[in-house]
Amino acid sequence: MKLILIGIQGAGKSTQGNLLSEKLGIPYLSTGHIFRELAREKTSLGRYIKEVMNAGYLISDEKTLQIVTEYLHRPEYENGYILDGFPRTIAQAEAFKNGIDKVVYLKVSDREALWRLSYRDDNNRQDETLTAIRKRIEQFNLLTKPVLDYYRKIGKLVEVNGESSIEEVFQSILEGIGKGG
Repeated sequence: MKLILIGIQGAGKSTQGNLLSEKLGIPYLSTGHIFRELAREKTSLGRYIKEVMNAGYLISDEKTLQIVTEYLHRPEYENGYILDGFPRTIAQAEAFKNGIDKVVYLKVSDREALWRLSYRDDNNRQDETLTAIRKRIEQFNLLTKPVLDYYRKIGKLVEVNGESSIEEVFQSILEGIGKGG
């Protein structure tokens, strides 16, 4: 099964992605994690990604598509995956041809996301300044919400209330992708 998790920063994508990975036996892949790894590298791509992320902007569609497509060609993703943080724009969604089964939208308000992020204990995240978080939320509302309509129109979108408990969100996802029970 090939799944995409979409939600504002702080919606619980990594929590649910890891739970789904364990339950479904397929790997979880976060573009945020990939980008943070690349940003640590002393390369021109690494410096570019670090600057863009620390400013709260999105990596360009072209670069993101290239990086994600390259990763998904690895053998560990042949039998499916759970992809978090991609696609973030209509251009990415339309260009990504990889037989996605379902797109799960973890719906969380801006206020709830800010609250969760402000209490997250992760000192390794230089890209989580309040300014960067607010910019990312703004970018999500502007660029990524139209992606939801794209997947809704082609019948692949599953909307889940991301403000419920972790267990309730997980059960709603499983039901939405046909793996409940």
